[in-house]
Amino acid sequence: MVAVENLHLEQLDVKTTFLHGDLEEDLYMIQPEGFIVQGQENLVCKLRKSLYGLKQAPRQWYKKFDNFMHRIGFKRCEADHCCYVKSFDNSYIILLLYVDDMLIAGSDIEKINNLKKQLSKQFAMKDLGAAKQILGMRIIRDKANGTLKLSQSEYVKKVLSRFNMNEAKPVSTPLGSHFKLSKEQSPKTEEERDHMSKVPYASLLAA
Repeated sequence: MVAVENLHLEQLDVKTTFLHGDLEEDLYMIQPEGFIVQGQENLVCKLRKSLYGLKQAPRQWYKKFDNFMHRIGFKRCEADHCCYVKSFDNSYIILLLYVDDMLIAGSDIEKINNLKKQLSKQFAMKDLGAAKQILGMRIIRDKANGTLKLSQSEYVKKVLSRFNMNEAKPVSTPLGSHFKLSKEQSPKTEEERDHMSKVPYASLLAA
């Protein structure tokens, strides 16, 4: 969509993401090492905000972010609750959230910059400018020609390094010409398919 409509694509990163969430219950923790009050060693601390390590931390962060986006006029996509859209007279903005990574797409750069300011006032943010990398994928953009490419070359290099294949020569196919594949080699049971789905380099590279 970004390529077809030649939209601007900007990126933001949320700092200390899970510390933004508000707690809905009383939680206590032992006094952290180095901050123990002498003579009051038996006392505990009551948390005022969410903390990394809490099982509810991701959910509380999302609820706070979702509430803020609705307050500033964005609508959440029913098909993807981490996708938000806001329409204007002659343009629109789409925001995608993945934990602490954000992509913002739109045709009006001024409206995008205004959204960045709103987000930065509410949360500690880092403006990364034009999107270049997201979720381990490199974004290669040529706005003049209306093209956008995604590359996992860095991930492939890590996989090669993991299996000591840094010096491997590039070939047109990862298999030797003498290999013959058949259905008999494919996973046959749900257990086997589940196992294969959990192999990172196989699932990410669709190998």
